[in-house]
Formats: sequence, structure tokens, C-alpha cells
Amino acid sequence: MPAGRPRTFDLERALDRALNVFWRKGYEGTSLADLTEEMGINRPSLYAAFGNKEALFRKAMERYEQKTAAYMQSAFEEPNVSAVVEKLLQRNIEVTTDPNNPPGCFMVQGALACSDAADPLKTEMAKRRSQLQTLLRKRFVRAVEEGDLPATANPADLARYVTTVSNGIAVQAAGGASRAQLLRVANVAMQAWPSNGRKK
Repeated sequence: MPAGRPRTFDLERALDRALNVFWRKGYEGTSLADLTEEMGINRPSLYAAFGNKEALFRKAMERYEQKTAAYMQSAFEEPNVSAVVEKLLQRNIEVTTDPNNPPGCFMVQGALACSDAADPLKTEMAKRRSQLQTLLRKRFVRAVEEGDLPATANPADLARYVTTVSNGIAVQAAGGASRAQLLRVANVAMQAWPSNGRKK
């Protein structure tokens, strides 16, 4: 591309397409040829706009969090803690079974199986996934203080429980489980949710 010539492609659309490829194939399963074909650009344009493959993957992570994972914020606005958990699980199921997306969760499967060279990305994704667990733990501490959870509840254990169920839902969705099947799983999880002991 001659110097000074404007780009002839939409950056956000190209990034969405790159995210789609990484989501389906994972970081190491995705080749530069896969990316350029899906994004509709050549390698020089990819490098000029996004940097190398690793840099593009990091931008895809940010794009995913901005768009697909935005439902988490609305879940934390629910008035009680059981509603927070229920909405998180339900929205996770909607996203991971959305026919407009690859099945499963990009943040769970994008870099699970990687070589040592991709360890920084694997670590980064694990760190981003752990943010939800941290937010849940803080919310559950507050719930105990407010009497929305029993005083005997362990916020850290409950946070790990919810994130484990959530990640398991994503893995099941990637394996072909239907939305109806996963909603039943969420219902079972909510039936096991600790009561604050108050009479209804």
C-alpha cells in the first residue's frame, strides 16, 4: 500500500471477524492466512492496522469484553445477590448458545491449549477470567454484611462455585449442549444457592 493511502476497510468490522476466527479455532489453531481471508485484507494491511498476530489477539480479547461480555455489568445491578447470579448464568447461556456467535466462550477456549510460546496469552486470559470471580467475591461479602446471604456463607467459595458453573456452561455449549439443556443446569445451580434463612 503506497504511503499516505487511506485504509479501504472498516477496522471494527475487521476486528470482529478476527475475533470470530480466534473464537472458533483458538489462538494457535488460527493462521495468518485464516485471518486475512476472514478479514478481507492482506498481511501488510493486517500488520499496519493491528500489529502481529499476538497483538491482534489481545485486541480481540478487548473487543470481546467490550461487546459480548458487557452483560456482566447489568447483572451486578440486580437488587439481590441471587438475582445477580441467576442473571449472570442466564446471560452466559444466551451468549454461548447464540447462533450468531461460535459456540462456547472465547475467554474460556481462546487459548486453553497453547505451547510455551503462547503462555503470556494463556496467562492473560486466565487473569481476565479471574476478574469475574473477584467481583463476585466482593459482591458476596456485601451480601453477607447486608443479610442477603447467611453469615456462615463463604464469599470466596461461592465466587469460585459460580465461575466454575459458568465456565462449565461454556464448555458444554461448545460441545453442542442446547440452550434449553443449559438453562436447566442453571436452574439446578440456583436451587443449590444458600438461603439467608428468612421466612418467605
